[in-house]
Amino acid sequence: MRFLSGLLALMAFASSTWAAAPASRLTSFENDVLPVLTRAGCNAGACHGKQHGQNGFQLSILAFDPDFDYAAIALEARGRRVFPSSPEQSLLLRKGTGQVSHGGGKRLIPGDGKYEILLDWLRQGAVRRLENDPELERIAVEPTERLLKFNEQLPLKVTAFYRNGTKRDVTSLSTYQSNEAVYAAVDADGLIKAGPIPGEAAIMSRFLNKFAVTQVVIPYTGTVTASEYEKLPREHFIDRLAWDKLKQLNLTPSEAASDATFLRRAYLDVIGRVPTPEEARSFLVDAASDKRIKLIDRLLERPEYADFWANKWADLLRPNPYRVGVKAVWNIDSFLRESFRSNKPYDQFVREMLTAQGSTFRDGATVLYRDRRDPIELTTMVSQLFLGIRLDCARCHHHPFEVYGQEEFYSFASFFNRVGRKGVGIGPPISGGEEMFFTGKTIAVKHPLSGKTMTPKPLFGKESPPDEEQDPRDALADWVVSPENPYFPRVIVNRVWADLMGRGMVEPVDDLRATNPPTNPQLLDALAEDFRKNGYDQKKLLRTIMTSRVYALSSTPNERNASDTRNYSRHYRQRLRGEVILDAVSDVSGTPEVFGAMPIGSRATQIWTHRLQSIFLDSFGRPDPNQDPPCERTLDSTVVQTLHLMNAPKLHQKVTDEKGRAAVLASSKKTDAEIVEDVYLLMYSRLPTSDEMSTCLNLLKSAPARRAVIEDLMWAMINTPEFTFKD
Repeated sequence: MRFLSGLLALMAFASSTWAAAPASRLTSFENDVLPVLTRAGCNAGACHGKQHGQNGFQLSILAFDPDFDYAAIALEARGRRVFPSSPEQSLLLRKGTGQVSHGGGKRLIPGDGKYEILLDWLRQGAVRRLENDPELERIAVEPTERLLKFNEQLPLKVTAFYRNGTKRDVTSLSTYQSNEAVYAAVDADGLIKAGPIPGEAAIMSRFLNKFAVTQVVIPYTGTVTASEYEKLPREHFIDRLAWDKLKQLNLTPSEAASDATFLRRAYLDVIGRVPTPEEARSFLVDAASDKRIKLIDRLLERPEYADFWANKWADLLRPNPYRVGVKAVWNIDSFLRESFRSNKPYDQFVREMLTAQGSTFRDGATVLYRDRRDPIELTTMVSQLFLGIRLDCARCHHHPFEVYGQEEFYSFASFFNRVGRKGVGIGPPISGGEEMFFTGKTIAVKHPLSGKTMTPKPLFGKESPPDEEQDPRDALADWVVSPENPYFPRVIVNRVWADLMGRGMVEPVDDLRATNPPTNPQLLDALAEDFRKNGYDQKKLLRTIMTSRVYALSSTPNERNASDTRNYSRHYRQRLRGEVILDAVSDVSGTPEVFGAMPIGSRATQIWTHRLQSIFLDSFGRPDPNQDPPCERTLDSTVVQTLHLMNAPKLHQKVTDEKGRAAVLASSKKTDAEIVEDVYLLMYSRLPTSDEMSTCLNLLKSAPARRAVIEDLMWAMINTPEFTFKD
């Protein structure tokens, strides 16, 4: 009771002091004090903004909850952090200036403008709100884009605009961050410093919960004549927009890839397997000018296409069978494969998952809801996977790099408030029962702070609340796939682009936001619009990208693009997925892999769960089903992979098998030169160079048994980057 009386007295004192203060000196807690604390790093995640604060003093992360912050500073701990009768002695100032021991170090300088803001606020009575305190509407940064030379500097200016029509220079109270400091860094005062290499960066300026972005481009030095860009093919919209970006950066594209490189690249990208020597020979001797387009069309009709691309989606959706049950995982895997076999339009594919009803023993899409059983879990997964919006941060506080807060998060979660379930739930480590999903009774989704029951509401655009009898997921699906939602096509075309080109226009591929802009926004928008106009046909999307000149560039850099890693002036090589390498080893060795719980002759891209034992696939980074979510695939090269390819007994058995490819070639009537050609076409989809041919022929002639030489040659080639990487 005494504590409450003290708080009320303090608040009354603050109000009376504020009322008597001169208008010219009024300091706003929200518009002045909180930006100072944010600028000083007091409410950062590493300090008092962490989950439980620091040393008993907690602030909301980056000042996204002003009421909470005011209570913590002025009212909490009997108001010990402020001293209205002697503001200079307030613990808030003494700790910040280092006069009292402070784990965060010295954050304020007495006499500095930021220190004076806090002091003025304390002198005026540390009030929470001023009368007619303006509400921040937006901020703007100048400039919004700029070309810089190497090591050039550029100061930013940030202006805050308020709903009452006023504006204010808040450059000194804003915080700044670069998404690519190696190209352009920014200091605490908003001074951009370009680096010594060409590239681009997005500089974020933040004031309170608003932000603005400056795009900085550092072109390559020297000049390129206009004719160099004019002679490039521009019939394809991808090429036209890609060349425009290269021209802005003063970069020139590499030469076109050879037929052999294009052949192997196309096979691996579309169907996830290497061409046979016969297929390679046929393509390489074909003189038709349109043979590459015809190749793409043939590959898109191959049955391996569905297995390969369904396997990629399985990384994102397929759960752990020990959690949801073996039959349930089999069904969702079958749903994915059938969707790609039928070339199901992407909007229909997503709608079927979002609105799934029925049995986990019959309707594979329902397994999504068996695995993710809470509206909160579904919100983070659906928003990230199908919209490219990472809402997870907004679950606990306002997203630090986005416009979304808890209000938007829990309103979105309410779309899943009528998912009804009947049957056997999950009970790891064994969950074998059937479960039915239907439109059930409404389960309240409440705001964690206010306790208010939230109603379904999309993240942006027109709000159309679902009917009382309607499953809110139907309304959600309508909004997600609607033409007014630009995120829906962007995130999928960016994901596919990254698979084909080695890097997404946005990285990570599912993190689309203003503070993480695409490397070529015009190209991303054009590709997304083309995908939508083509009825969300995923095969047409692949064909559109693969028929461009940009896709067909060589990975060999020239003198003007060696440092480019994001603007597609050349092709970016990728290590193959573990399943693709394992299938390739089986194909070239002529010895198929045997998987448990799979028919004889099955390929690695056809496995229905990552629970199937395979040391090879584990070594090459397949997702760990024990993780949550089990969708983190490692694409980096590791020492483990190198050692496995060099030493694994099972790989040795494949290459040296009595019925394997090496044995068949050795016992054939083919000449040594024909065998060498076959091996190179088999392993690399190209013919050997004259030096390679000469070396191999000398080995074959000097060896007593050519089978051993063929085995050694194949083993050595399996261990080369040309085999394990897609060029």
